[in-house]
Amino acid sequence: MGGVAPLFQRGDGLIFLPEDREVCEALLRSAMGKGDCAKPLHELIAEAGVRFLGAPYEAETLEREGPEELVINLRAFDCVTFVENAVVLAGLIRAGKTAFQDYAAALERIRYRGGRRNGYPSRLHYFTDWLRDNGRKGIVRDITRELGGIPFRKPFHALTDRREEHPALKDAAVFRRMRIVEAACSRRTQCHIAKADLNRDAERISDGDIIAITTDEKGLDVSHTGLAVRVRGQLRILHASSAAGKVVLSDMTLDRYLQSRRARTGIIVGRAMERVDPDQPCHSSPRRSLRKTSIHQGGRLVEK
Repeated sequence: MGGVAPLFQRGDGLIFLPEDREVCEALLRSAMGKGDCAKPLHELIAEAGVRFLGAPYEAETLEREGPEELVINLRAFDCVTFVENAVVLAGLIRAGKTAFQDYAAALERIRYRGGRRNGYPSRLHYFTDWLRDNGRKGIVRDITRELGGIPFRKPFHALTDRREEHPALKDAAVFRRMRIVEAACSRRTQCHIAKADLNRDAERISDGDIIAITTDEKGLDVSHTGLAVRVRGQLRILHASSAAGKVVLSDMTLDRYLQSRRARTGIIVGRAMERVDPDQPCHSSPRRSLRKTSIHQGGRLVEK
């Protein structure tokens, strides 16, 4: 993105600007001061996403030459880094944590297989693989089957098909490892809610749930991701939009959003998992929200 200052690089494998640290710590401290750790996790995720309304969209924010490093960018997002950051920040708020090093550790944990950064192939490039791995880590679980999703399988090869677009894949060993990852993904049965069935199942989708848009594109499972948010009871998607060039709340319902493109075949739904740590300041169960969190124009979350 033109005009952006060079990224500041730390020797411990982190890449970020001082502004990223400032945004992170200010957000976490503000939430701590307001007692937000008592809120339900799904509500915190939606609020974290709304915090970034209007932030620039930037494609391929994690792709770069050289060794795989943990890229931290709270200034601009693609659709996946937007979701990752909303979930990570909400989890830290829920746990009562405010330190930047806790944020960096949580981001690495959600982004990489087994929570450990070990080269380019350890990054969870395919979103169904991201959901599966984060389910094993107790962070986010795939609830699509529970919502009435239907099974599907397809071969995964979109990433390695575009080898020339990804600097890391120029290395033959890295390329082979990614082919192994794709083969493993191809053997799994996934579930999605077909767009024709969305209205039947939409009532059980909560604010702050992760919405992954499945696609008919060959070799690819998911073409886009965002967060579920209701506006006056209607389900919409809060997402980093390449078309809008920024983080936006869709001006149409999720159903209409899916119907607007033939390639959008349905959705996969992920839900963050509440984890209670008795050693953290917010160790009690979250207060029960009897009303759904909704959003009005201007990005203000209200109870409705």
